This record gives sequence, structure tokens and C-alpha cells, in this order.
Amino acid sequence: MDYSNLTNTYRELEATTKRLEKTEIISELLKKTKEKELNQIIYLLQGKAFPKWDERKTGMSSRLVLKAINSATGISTTDLEKEWVKKGDLGNVVEEQIKKVKQTSLFKTKLTIDKVFKNIQKLAELEGKGTVTKKIQYIIELLTSAEPEESKYIIRTVIEDLRIGVKDGVIKDSIAKAFSKEPIQIEKAYNLTNDFAEVAMAAKNNKLSDLKMQVGKPINPMLAIKVENIEEGFKAVGMPAQAEYKLDGFRLQIHKNNSEINLFTRKLENVTKQFEEILLIIKSNIKLKKCILDAELVGYSPKTNKYLPFQHISQRVRRKYNIEAMAKEVPVEINVFDIMCKGETSLLDLSQEKRREILEEIIIEEKHKIILTNKIITENKKELEKFYKESLKKGNEGVMIKSTDSNYVPGRRVGGWVKLKPIQETLDLVITGAEWGEGKRANWLSSLTISCKEGDEFLEIGKVGTGIREKENEEGLSFSQITKELEPLIISKKGKEVKLEPKLILEIAYEEIQNSNNYNSKYALRFPRVLKIRNDLSLNDVDDLERVEKIYKKQRKI
Repeated sequence: MDYSNLTNTYRELEATTKRLEKTEIISELLKKTKEKELNQIIYLLQGKAFPKWDERKTGMSSRLVLKAINSATGISTTDLEKEWVKKGDLGNVVEEQIKKVKQTSLFKTKLTIDKVFKNIQKLAELEGKGTVTKKIQYIIELLTSAEPEESKYIIRTVIEDLRIGVKDGVIKDSIAKAFSKEPIQIEKAYNLTNDFAEVAMAAKNNKLSDLKMQVGKPINPMLAIKVENIEEGFKAVGMPAQAEYKLDGFRLQIHKNNSEINLFTRKLENVTKQFEEILLIIKSNIKLKKCILDAELVGYSPKTNKYLPFQHISQRVRRKYNIEAMAKEVPVEINVFDIMCKGETSLLDLSQEKRREILEEIIIEEKHKIILTNKIITENKKELEKFYKESLKKGNEGVMIKSTDSNYVPGRRVGGWVKLKPIQETLDLVITGAEWGEGKRANWLSSLTISCKEGDEFLEIGKVGTGIREKENEEGLSFSQITKELEPLIISKKGKEVKLEPKLILEIAYEEIQNSNNYNSKYALRFPRVLKIRNDLSLNDVDDLERVEKIYKKQRKI
């Protein structure tokens, strides 16, 4: 199939915000897609060349892409940057420049889906000396053959920012419609595989029932709804309920296949290398040869043996060097709380109570190595209140309250699990701008602009600088650390202000939410304070405007 066919689909999808229209557009494309190209089409509709759990990444920063555009068009990177600041989208920039240049070549060939897909995949496979040059060449090869509109979507795919408003729900419904299946069938298959390409192929060939959960391939973790008090918790999950300590740790999915072990974050990133010291514990203390477990990694001080805040352990996730030294500085304890797969058998449809019973049979507990989360089963409000206070006293965030009958539902916030924390509901917001500081904060990015989301856009809701330390040796997040994280994300500069690629997410506390005309969300946070970086979250997890409005109305009892 010619790439222009997919480009036409992209254009149609970008032109509508209606979910039903998007579903119709994609389903029609899938119906006429040949089987050998179906995987490629599904991935490219998601703006990727791999399933989202796959470790491989294109590794192309916006700066490298600018060099590729420069080489393909002859337009200077300075001029390209100016256009980028104006348009805010490298895809639109390259489209305009390709139109102007109107390059012709005797060797110019019509781009196919296969050619675009394979070139983008190759970006992730290159290693060693000369890698950057080779990557740029692969992009140049595509751009010199591309029509202007094709070039726009090629660049957006390379930087994984397709901007066509296609989310998982639309892909799910489109596959169902194209191959005459029920959406619930597609959803269940996706929950087992985390790969819409694999699901689409199975749906096309009437083999959805053949799909199985695979150890080594992560699934989306089940998520919890927030509640404000114990009564609301009981109402949501029923009685009796299973309550567990809500730990200030890092969500970890453990995949054990005999001696082969893989560890995944909530965002499905493989962090096995970063936590190699726990692999032997998993091998020795889990009786099953093959399983998938849900757990929380909690850091603790080797000096005091007390648990440490999330921020300490989160630093380990991004570590590529000196991993052993960091492991000694911040050792971790595995707190297991669920099991999704035992041997070849999926346990997703078993009750919470049954899954916990299995866990208690297979885990050999050892303090500061691997334990089960502390839990009670109760229908007594006073007993749960006591358990909640005990959890807080031990430095935990609060409690999880779970229905004993609930199934494990991947990737969804459902009523089976709720979480209770004592503080005002926090917001997970993404940084979209900042200012270079003055005085003591010179050379650091401060006054961070934080944004919620609405659809595919990010709306500003305030600026924050409180909760960040000026001295690196103090506990918590420092301006130096956050500046290192943000500098590679700078899109444009104007005086001391910078615009940032939305990527770094913060958990924000605040006193209240107010109406405001100063920000395009029409809301502002009063006295916002940074609690921690949430590098365990993706942009899909950023709180949306609907949740902001819900909290605002609740404050005012509207």
C-alpha cells in the first residue's frame, strides 16, 4: 500500500474530533488493508513502529530531526527553529519547507507503508559508532521521496507526536467494526496482549480466543479510584472489604519465567537492569516457576532501616550508570499485592480474595527483601479507621480498599479498587514552560508552568516553584535536578522564558482551585507545591480538565 493512502487517512482523522467518525475512517482503512501490512498500519495509526511495551525507541530528539530536515531541504537550522517557534509543530514546519523546495530527483520513488515503517524501525536498531549520522540518513531518505503532506506525518511519527486524536478506545472500536467483533472482545484480547496489532490480526482471522497472556510481555496495571473517606470506600467496593497499606513506592510488574525475569514499570518500561539486585530474591522467594505479579518497590535507608519517600527510588529508574552504587545507597523491598498469571493460566477473572490466597501460598516472605502487603479484611468502620491511622503513622500514603469479589481489570480505574489518602486530592500535571531564575536560582529553571490536559491539548493551570530545594544535599527534588531533566525538552526561548515539550509530570498539592483568566484552563491553583516527580506516569495519566472542574465544584459544594 502507498504511504499516501495512510496520509489521506491521517488528514481525515485530524479534521474531526468526533469519535464515531474517527472509528468509521479507521475501520474502512482496516477493511481494505492486506494481512501482511495490517501490523504496520495499526502501529503507524498509533504513531509508533513498535508495541508500547517494547523497549526499542527511535532515539530521535527534536534537535536531531531538525538536522535531518536541514539536510533534506537545505534550509538552515536557524530558520527552521524560527518556524518551529511560530508553528509549534515540526511536522507543519517540514511540510511547508518541502513545498517551497519542491525537490525533484531522478531517483525519487513513491513511498510505501513498508518503506516508511521499516526505515523508522531501523532508527531504533542502530548502535555503535556513526549511529547519529545513519539515523539522519534514514530520515533524509524518506523526506527526499515524500510529498509535503507525507513529510509532515513522517516527522510526527519519528518524534512520536502524531496529533490525530486517536486513542486506544478508537483503535479498539475500529478493529471491532472492521472485523465484525464486539468491542468487549477486542478489549479483553488487548488486556491479555497489550498489542493492538496482534489483536487486529487475530480478529481478522477469527482467532481472538487463541490469544493468551504471555510472561515477559507486560499488561497495563489495574488502577484505583480516589475516595475521600472510609464510608465512601465501603460504598464503592462493598463489605467486607480487603484493606492494604498504600505505600509510597514504585509500581512494579514482575514477570518470572523460570530463570528469566523481567521487571516493568507502570508505564511498561523495562527496568530489569536498574534493579538487578532483586532478581535473585525473586528466583529464591517465589515458589512458582512461571508467573506475573503486581508489586510496589519501596526504598529504605540501610542506616535506619526506615522506608524512604518515593523520590529516592524514582531516581533509580532513569539510572544507566553506577547502578550498583545506587542500589547500595537506596536498597529496595518488594511488596507484592497481586498475581495476574500462574503458569500458563490467566488469573484476571479470579476474585481478589482467591488471588490473594494464591499469593500467600507462593511468596516466601523476608523482611527488606520481599513481603506481602499488610492487609486486613473487614466490614467494621472503626477497625478500618485504626488500620488507616497505623498506615499513616508508619509513613505510608494511606490505604487501598478493595472488593474481595473484584476481578483484575488491566488499565482501568474501576470500582473494585479505591484509594484513601488524608491530604487534599493532588493533581498529576505536566510542565509546559519555565523561566530561568535569578540570584540564588541563576542557571536553574524555576517558576514552572504546569498544565492539565483536554483531549490532546495541554492547558495551563498555574506556576510552581515551592517544594523544590535549592541545595542538592537536602532531601527531595532540587532545582539542579529538575533543570537537568527539563533542558533537553526546551522547544523555544523568549528572553528568560522557555517553552517545553510536555513530558515531565509532577504531583502537585495545593490549597484550593480558583477561577482564573490568567491561564487558558480558566482555573488556577492557590499555593501549589511540588510533591514529587511522577516518572512512573505517561502523558495519558496527566489529570484532565474534567477532573479539575470536578474538584473545583466539590470545594464549593456546587
